[in-house]
Amino acid sequence: MRRFTIAPDRIHDGRVLFDRDESRHLARVLRLKAGDTVIAADGAGRDFTVRLEDVGETVTGTVLGVARTDAESPLRATLIQSVPKGDKMEAIVRAATELGVARIVPVTTERTVVTLEPSRWRERARRWQRVAKEAAKQCGRAVIPPVDVARPLAEFLALDEPADLRLCLWPRAAAQGEGGGEAAAAQGQGGGQALPFGTTLTQSLPPTLPVGAHVHLLIGPEGGLSRREVETAEAHGFRVVGVGPRILRSETAGPAILAVLQSRFGGLQ
Repeated sequence: MRRFTIAPDRIHDGRVLFDRDESRHLARVLRLKAGDTVIAADGAGRDFTVRLEDVGETVTGTVLGVARTDAESPLRATLIQSVPKGDKMEAIVRAATELGVARIVPVTTERTVVTLEPSRWRERARRWQRVAKEAAKQCGRAVIPPVDVARPLAEFLALDEPADLRLCLWPRAAAQGEGGGEAAAAQGQGGGQALPFGTTLTQSLPPTLPVGAHVHLLIGPEGGLSRREVETAEAHGFRVVGVGPRILRSETAGPAILAVLQSRFGGLQ
């Protein structure tokens, strides 16, 4: 059965009113007709079976049944992602959503290349939220992870939001490493040798986490987090970890570590 998304406030007295985008997709792209049955996910964990009634500019339907979905991970992972160049953030949002992330927090850092006016960041957030919505629909999630408006990393860290585990991905430099010891996960090293790692991800993970545990994962931009930013993250309870002998690109790092976390503590089997 075809799957669509709706906001909870679009369900009233057993009737569903699809928004403009979903109505266009239902009527013009898929050419569904009155009497067809679809699934409408409300983004909060409920799947509604809906029989379409009026298929026009705005599509309406009648709720035939509702079910709670069990597709959500028991791990509440927040990805704190430094905004990369181009459309890489869209790929990160899509992959993270498929991997069960609970929330995505885009941040700007000392080496973030993208600079926008506040209104443009809100625009980007709306676009990334649409990507999350489409990814949730595609992978069968009834919950759409929220994507925040980008903010400075220091501003987010200052909130000290509670978490059971905080991880900052960064290849730790040796005492006499290259360039003063500043390197980051999520950075390709342009032909140079990778700097030695400190604590690895697997060494830092606890044997178990409670069901519903909150994990914060911080990933740097293409140019890497600065040492000052890493030290600030450490001061706010983040464990600074590497992933072995390779340095991951910004768009690879977050989804890769989320997959490890979901395999260890979440719903990836």
